[in-house]
Amino acid sequence: MNSSLIFVLVLVSIVMLANVVKAWLMQRKSEPEESIELEETLAKVKVLEERIKVLERIITENSFDLKREIDSL
Repeated sequence: MNSSLIFVLVLVSIVMLANVVKAWLMQRKSEPEESIELEETLAKVKVLEERIKVLERIITENSFDLKREIDSL
């Protein structure tokens, strides 16, 4: 083969490998941010679930029904 052709092939291979490594590093870097965002979202969901449980308990109490009947009079 021609030495200039080999040089070009090696150069193209190096550039392609560099792009793959760069993409891998970017993906690896972004994973912790997504993980933190996911943890924050899960924490918010847990807080909202607790609030819903409290609201359901208040609504289903007998005294709440009595207050509502008194208010409607």
